[in-house]
Amino acid sequence: MRQFRGTYTVLVTPFTSNGSAVDVKALRQLVNWQIEQGIHGLIPLGSTGEFLSISREERQQVIEICVAEARGRVPILIGTGAEATFDVIELSREAEAMGADGVMIIPPFYSTPTDDELFVHYQKIGEAISIPIMVYNNPATANVDLLPSTLARLSNIDAVTMVKESTLEVTRVRDIIELCGDRMTVFAGILGYESFWLGAEGWVAVCSNIMPKESARLFELVADEQDRDAALALYKDILPIVRWVGGHRYVSASKAALSMMGMPVGEPRPPRLPLPDHEREDLAAILHNLGLVASST
Repeated sequence: MRQFRGTYTVLVTPFTSNGSAVDVKALRQLVNWQIEQGIHGLIPLGSTGEFLSISREERQQVIEICVAEARGRVPILIGTGAEATFDVIELSREAEAMGADGVMIIPPFYSTPTDDELFVHYQKIGEAISIPIMVYNNPATANVDLLPSTLARLSNIDAVTMVKESTLEVTRVRDIIELCGDRMTVFAGILGYESFWLGAEGWVAVCSNIMPKESARLFELVADEQDRDAALALYKDILPIVRWVGGHRYVSASKAALSMMGMPVGEPRPPRLPLPDHEREDLAAILHNLGLVASST
């Protein structure tokens, strides 16, 4: 069985210039570049992948391309979140059949399920597939907060082996590990550097769309080498990009940055808007300072 640890990129979905289709060539290039840069894993069709803005056929296309291009070099977890349990089961079975190593599942985001409903939701999904589940705690978008006590209960479901913890309360990492032990591998969703020092075994990162080599190395410096000085210095280098792809700009800024770096991936699909021109100028200056683009103009 694969070991799931390290920095995983929650991958953008490249679209053609008019936004009408997945840009197959760009997606192939992006997957290979990420792996060549040393990323430890990839998660297509998450929030950054605009999973709610693509068709079922496009989902299948993205999964097929990512699995084929990865060729087993890194784990591929597919975002399969949906409102209805039966829909999540169908999407998760599809991902497994197409070669995914695991699935990432955000809770139902409209019905605001109770803890009992959440348990049954994930239990039914786990019984339907034979690959591991990463539960995705992002209360800002899901309207559900998977507290450490809730995650402890979910960790008793055999298939639920990982969590992406996307709050700004880094102490939750400590509490989840204390309550779940080795039943749950904790991946930070936002505070990667801070969470590593508390025992997180991974980071589902947005910034690694832009800086995969550095984002992967940050995990290694902390988790494998315990090199505080080098890790902190690298974190400070990455931090401007972490901040830029935080909040509402996480899709638009990631796509704008990649395009500036010579890897055009199209614009976000509506209702998301492209990064405004004045913000593009500011982002370009930061990319230039980091040596990621030749010029800030």
